[in-house]
This record gives sequence, C-alpha cells and structure tokens, in this order.
Amino acid sequence: MRRSLHRLVGMTAPRLSDTDADPGSDTGSDTGSDADRRAVLRAGADVAPPSPERVHRRVVDWFGEAARDLPWRRPECTPWGVLVSEIMLQQTPVARVLPRWEVWMQRWPTPTDCARADPAEILTVWDRLGYPRRALRLQSAARAIVDEHAGVVPETADELRALPGIGEYTAAAVACFAFGRPETVVDTNIRRVHTRVFSGAALPGPTYTAAQRRLAHDLMPAADHDGGALACAWNAATMELGALICTARSPQCAVCPAADLCAWRAAGSPPPTESQRTRGQSWKGTDRQVRGAIMAALRDGAADAGAEPGTVPATVPATVPATVLLDGLDLPEASAEQRRRCLDSLVADGLAARGGEPGSAQERIGLPGTL
Repeated sequence: MRRSLHRLVGMTAPRLSDTDADPGSDTGSDTGSDADRRAVLRAGADVAPPSPERVHRRVVDWFGEAARDLPWRRPECTPWGVLVSEIMLQQTPVARVLPRWEVWMQRWPTPTDCARADPAEILTVWDRLGYPRRALRLQSAARAIVDEHAGVVPETADELRALPGIGEYTAAAVACFAFGRPETVVDTNIRRVHTRVFSGAALPGPTYTAAQRRLAHDLMPAADHDGGALACAWNAATMELGALICTARSPQCAVCPAADLCAWRAAGSPPPTESQRTRGQSWKGTDRQVRGAIMAALRDGAADAGAEPGTVPATVPATVPATVLLDGLDLPEASAEQRRRCLDSLVADGLAARGGEPGSAQERIGLPGTL
C-alpha cells in the first residue's frame, strides 16, 4: 500500500524526554552497536561527526516546514507518477521537469497508456528535457509493467530494479517515495549533505564510493518502531536540503537546520580538493549539442500550425530529407562529418528512423515509427 510523501512531510523525529541523555551531548555515552557506528562515521574525518539522531530530528523537522509543493509528492499522485518524475529528474532541474511531467501525466496517466503510445509521440512530449533515451526506456519500463505486473507499478526495489532502464537509485527512490519502503536513497544532493555534515569534506567527489555507500546505510533511521516512516522522511528531507540549502557552489549555512552540527562547518568549511571537484560537462560544439539540435528539428518540423505551446501536435512529425535536415541545423561550428556522425548515432540508438540508403538522395529521417 502506498504511503504518500505528503504524509512524510509532516513527520517529526522522536523527541527525547527531559530525563534522556541527548545522544550527541557530553552526558551521553556510546555503547555497543552505536559506538561501532560512530567509529564508521568518523573514518576519514578530522572532526568527530554529530549524532545521526540529532541530525535526523533537525532535518526532518525543517522539511516539514520547507518542503516544496511538487505534484509528485501530493497524496493523489500515483506510483506511476512518482516513477515518471524520478526518470525525468535525472540530471534535469525541477523547473524544467514540472511542465513536461504535467503534460506526460495528462496524456499517459497509467503505464498501460504509455505502453500503447507511438514512440514518436513519446519523444515529442519529452521535448527538450535532454537525454531522450530516458523517454524510450520509460516506455520500455511501462510495457514491462503491463506485461509482467498487470499494469501495476511493483512495490519492491528488487522488482523495480528488474524493469528495463531502472537502476539502483530509481528503484530505491520509487520504493521509498511511492510505497513508503525504507530503502536507502542516494543521489548527488544526498551525497553532498552526508559528506559535509558527517565527513567534514566540502564535496563528495564525482564517484559514489563504497565508503559513501556504507555511510548512507549507517545513517538510515531504524525502521522497526515506525515501519520506516522516519527513514523515508529522512531520504526526502536530506535530498531537499541538498537541493535548496546545502548546494554545491553556494551553501546557505546561515539558514541550514544542521549548521551547528555540521562537521564541515566545525572544520572551518575547507574548500574542495581537486579530487572532490566534479567537472561540469561542456555543451557548445559537442555531439550532445548536435544530437539535441537534430532531435529538436525532428520534433518541431511538422508541428501543427495551430497547436498550443506545451501540447502535442495531432499529427506525427513528418520525415525530412537527410540533407535538408543536416544542412538546416543552425550550428555553424558543427562540421558536416560531425552532423552525419550524430545523425547515425541517433538512428543506432533508436531515437530516429531512416529510410533509403545513407548518403543517397533518397535518404529520409524521421522519429521512430514514421518510416
């Protein structure tokens, strides 16, 4: 049964009574497994990390007040809507995802609806979200849900992980946020919060390491007393904190609910080392830019003149001669060889269809299913 993230937003961590020792205070003591966990969290840190329980309480309480009202967090959102949002949000800002998610869910509110759609429509609705293979993989997952799960999104991370195109993060996130299962969810924002608050470093680095994986598991609240509700709230709250407050370039420590507990702050907020930095991906002049321009031309080329912005044209985009398509790209820095290479790669990836011999006068290009 689904536990809405809307309910998790209102969760607070268990309060300590006046007679209980705060696990992060000088009067408290670590024994048994707690001591072992503290030792794990201290590894590699110059400053002793805070008590996870204190951070849980602070961050989850903050989330109850500051969480954004996003449609995939609302009680009425289905597990399918959560899955769609998680795929769209990969390497894509929320502001760009919101309008596309709304259009997608209006057009294909269930996995069955999505599974039946033409691939050309799928790619047209995806529009300019980028990495369009995600759209086709999402449709492949929808078809597997229909074929293997009677059209119902499966609840467990293992079942979700078995769907085509669904990785470890997405499976854990959907199991947690759609069904309230206390899976360990780790994205870039969460890694950054974990690294600063508990390890005392500025940034987590480009690679999700085994040590970071162990840390994430060690930080998860126990699920035996509440069925995992606090653990799920911790996942969502930490992700939100990393997205809004504990950002990579301009952390707002003055308003962070865990600022006085943060090991990075206690260490003097040291700058990131070279190994911790993540190099931004270039765009101009890259194959990604050229591929995106080709896909945009295929989507937009035959849009209905009367179609409203943000809607899908009633007709499937038409095919165009390859020479017209490639010569018409407004990318003066892109060579003919690069344009051809990118077109061939789109065909190979199943994102474009080709009719006629490559390079011939009869060669035509369209979205999948148009030829």
